[in-house]
Amino acid sequence: METNVDQIQEAQEVPQVQEELTPPSDEQAAAEPVEAPTPQPAPVPQPAPAATPDSQGVRMDGLMGVNLDVVVEIGRAQMSMGEILELQNGSVVELDRVAGDVVDVLINDKLMARGEVVIVDDKFGVRITDILSRDEPGRKHY
Repeated sequence: METNVDQIQEAQEVPQVQEELTPPSDEQAAAEPVEAPTPQPAPVPQPAPAATPDSQGVRMDGLMGVNLDVVVEIGRAQMSMGEILELQNGSVVELDRVAGDVVDVLINDKLMARGEVVIVDDKFGVRITDILSRDEPGRKHY
C-alpha cells in the first residue's frame, strides 16, 4: 500500500522550470518592433425596451402580440328548424334591433364595448361609444 501512496505523491510533484530571461540585444530590438495591443472598448449592453405597466402595475408588453377574436353583433333572431330550412337566396332574417341601434362588440365571446356602425372606404366599421367595465350589470357573457 505504501508503494501506491509514494507513486501518487511522486506524480503530484511538479518540476520547477526556471527560464533565463535575457534582454534582447540592440539589433534584435531594432529589427523586431514590439507593438502594444490596441485596447478594445468593452461591449456596452443594450437596455431592454421599457415595459409599460398598466394602471395596476402589471407588465403587458408580453401580451401585445396575442391575437383575439373580435365580433360585432348587429342583432339576433330565434328561428325554428323549419324556418331555417326554408331560407334561400334573397330571404330576409329580421333581427331583434332596429336600424341605428348600438351594436355589441365582443372580444373572445365576452361583451366588452358598444358602438355604432360606420362606413369606412366602402367597408363596415364600428365607432366605439361605450367601453364596459368588468362589473357592469348589462355585461353579458355569450
